[in-house]
Amino acid sequence: MPLISRNALQVVFGVFLFLLISACSNTQKISVSSTSATQQQVSSEFDKAIENSVTYDGLFTVYQDTTDGSVKLQINEDQIDQEFIYFGMSSNGVLDAGHFRGAFRENKILKVRRYFDKLEFVHVNNSFYFDNESPLSRASAANISDAVLFSTEIEAEDKENGKLLINADPLFISESLSQIKPTPNPRSRPGEFSLGRLSNEKSKYSEIRSYPENTDVIVEYVYDSPYVTGSTSDAVTDGRAVSVTFQHTFIEMPENNYKPRFDDPRVGYFITQKDNQVSTSATPYHDLIHRWNLVKKDPEAELSEPVEPIVWWIENTTPTGFRETIQNATLAWNEAFEKAGFKNAIQVKVQPDSADWDAGDVRYNVLRWTSSPNPPFGGYGPSFVNPRTGEILGADIMLEWAAFRSYTRADDLFTGSFDFFDMHESMDPRYCSISQYLSEDRQFASSALLILDDAGEEDIDGLEKQAMTRLILHEVGHTLGLNHNMQASSIYSPEEINDPEFAAENGLSGSVMDYHSINVNSDHDAQSLYYDLQPGPYDVWAIEYGYSPALDDPEAEDARLEEILSRSTEPELAFGNDADDMRSSGNGIDPRVMVRDLSSDPVEYSADRIQLISTLLDGLVEKYGTIEGQSYQELRNAFISIMGQRARQTTVISRQIGGVYRDRAFIGQEGGTQPYTPVPAEKQREAMSQLSEHLFAPDAFEESHEVYKYLQEQRRGFDFFGETEDPKVHDLVLGMQVGVMTHILHPSTIKRITNSRLYGNTYVAADVVRDLTSAIFDADASGNVNTFRQNAQVEYVKVLGVVLESDQHDNLAKSAALHNLQYIRGLMEDKGNVNNETMAHAAHITYLIDEAIES
Repeated sequence: MPLISRNALQVVFGVFLFLLISACSNTQKISVSSTSATQQQVSSEFDKAIENSVTYDGLFTVYQDTTDGSVKLQINEDQIDQEFIYFGMSSNGVLDAGHFRGAFRENKILKVRRYFDKLEFVHVNNSFYFDNESPLSRASAANISDAVLFSTEIEAEDKENGKLLINADPLFISESLSQIKPTPNPRSRPGEFSLGRLSNEKSKYSEIRSYPENTDVIVEYVYDSPYVTGSTSDAVTDGRAVSVTFQHTFIEMPENNYKPRFDDPRVGYFITQKDNQVSTSATPYHDLIHRWNLVKKDPEAELSEPVEPIVWWIENTTPTGFRETIQNATLAWNEAFEKAGFKNAIQVKVQPDSADWDAGDVRYNVLRWTSSPNPPFGGYGPSFVNPRTGEILGADIMLEWAAFRSYTRADDLFTGSFDFFDMHESMDPRYCSISQYLSEDRQFASSALLILDDAGEEDIDGLEKQAMTRLILHEVGHTLGLNHNMQASSIYSPEEINDPEFAAENGLSGSVMDYHSINVNSDHDAQSLYYDLQPGPYDVWAIEYGYSPALDDPEAEDARLEEILSRSTEPELAFGNDADDMRSSGNGIDPRVMVRDLSSDPVEYSADRIQLISTLLDGLVEKYGTIEGQSYQELRNAFISIMGQRARQTTVISRQIGGVYRDRAFIGQEGGTQPYTPVPAEKQREAMSQLSEHLFAPDAFEESHEVYKYLQEQRRGFDFFGETEDPKVHDLVLGMQVGVMTHILHPSTIKRITNSRLYGNTYVAADVVRDLTSAIFDADASGNVNTFRQNAQVEYVKVLGVVLESDQHDNLAKSAALHNLQYIRGLMEDKGNVNNETMAHAAHITYLIDEAIES
């Protein structure tokens, strides 16, 4: 085989090398050409996917197909892994479905993540705080689960312009972002209505709006069911197909110089609760109060207008006669902001009828009005925030016409099921119920004015304007970040609040954030205010804490805020919110933190109110029962409002028994006392005496009263079908009595009575139960017992029997129950010459006691 020369090898190698380089060069050209073609193809696919669509440019660009209404969502590359604020709101709905117009729902942080060819929408956990200076911050994600709410494939991508496109129908026509259908209540009663299945076919987009800083997608969710499950209100046209309109809003995370301010237990703001995971404090909290971002135009001025004021719009649905009152009440908060250094912090405008925006636009803060067939409230003032900082970004106030019409929702007062404390907060304790109270109070006061003074239109108009002012002041306070202050009503004496000159200067309470009772004087010539008409001293102080501009030096700022907070022990700044109040049996401990009370002596004030109620009952028929040409419905409504007041006042009195005053002053704070001080025994005994006289005494409710035979509801169609229309007065009275018994004998109350002996209480459980027994039994122990007392005595014995067998009551309560059952049994044996009805009653009581003791 011939050998190849070295020169020949060099030639062959050179040719090979040339071919190899050429091949590589061609391959590279082909690769580049292929990439370019692919990019053109993808861009073409992106454009093709949106070619028949209406474009909504904004924070997120939304495309809606003009043929079938489907929606696609554009996510830009620079939005991946960025945080956004998500806000969900019920645009419309029915209470049967757990929704109503203007209900603020979810407020959270969302992040869009890319995972290969998919995009994920993630709910970011915001419950914990890590100082970035701490090494522990590197482990901030440990054992914390963010929630992947939605994942979908990228439909098209424009790499050149950094745009990603997804089919958004599965995101929005679903409950991925927010739960719309309420979770079934395991304790729901048979016959309660429930929504059917979400219909993807019927659900659709109602409106799409997109702006540079926010994008709104409003969806009408339709829930289908082949048949109606449970009963519905007239607001539901057909229970087989129920609609809920819901707004999904994405908001750009603000980038500003907003400085968070932190919660303190001595003042009441709504908060975003966070745990400080690197703190060694006994209270490792990093809770952010909710407040607007007010910045002075002139930082050096003692009083300056803000760079951006809080602007409120009165919606064009508002009755024209209310607009001036609403505007003045809203602007009244400016006085509080002046203490914080701001002039004209709040502005009010009226939405023109020609406006091209509606109240659902989160860029506007709107005072809204509706007249719902089944109103969920009379007023509701929510806000939404940046969860990272607590900065309030927007708010609305929903107002219902029902709060100002002559209509009562308390018809089941006669059934014994009426909640004398609160009809609304059973829905959600975070909702505000002041409007219900104001409505009942207004009806009560109107009746009082008509019966006592033959009031004219001018008097009633003045009352309604005060009630409207009170409602707006309260709800605007919520939108400023303030929560309730149920202790503010306890700061002035009965004499002071009934002094017109004093009340005009100082108001009736420390805060418009309380639910204090309407102030009605039996002597109209001495009538002072019905309600507070301007923010109180607590409100001004709370706004100063929340909104006064911060100092640059952190240590100096901490000292400045502590100086403000150190005033919390001043009597006018008393504070206690819903978590403290005693409206329901077993809740709260401090009787000063209570709804529907008024003055520093609530027992005296309530007893005086009950005396007024007796006078009003005697005048009802003369005033309402002689108007020719109308039914007795108005008389019945007046009776309900008056008796509702009586129930609430006996409830206020009962909270003194077993009560403990609490003081949240910090250690060493000037003016502070010990944290817990029992209500003085003489005040507790005074309360028991008033209950005996006004709730349990034989003449507390006259066995026969002229008004009872006139309590007729006006017939409407077949509304009485399946039930009787006669007024159930005994049920009404028994409901009041049992409510008080339930509180005094509640396991929490009885245990507190015993435990508080260790720090000063001298009204012991055995004495409390014996005094209650005496109030219910002793007055007619040897004689005939009227029907109201028979009902009360039977129920009381039943309650004592429950205490005796209860796992929740302590041994001292059980001993007191046994002793009093035995005492009552002895009374039944000593009955003298009594009528047959009382003999039967005594036999019933004896039977119940024997059953309780022997079981």
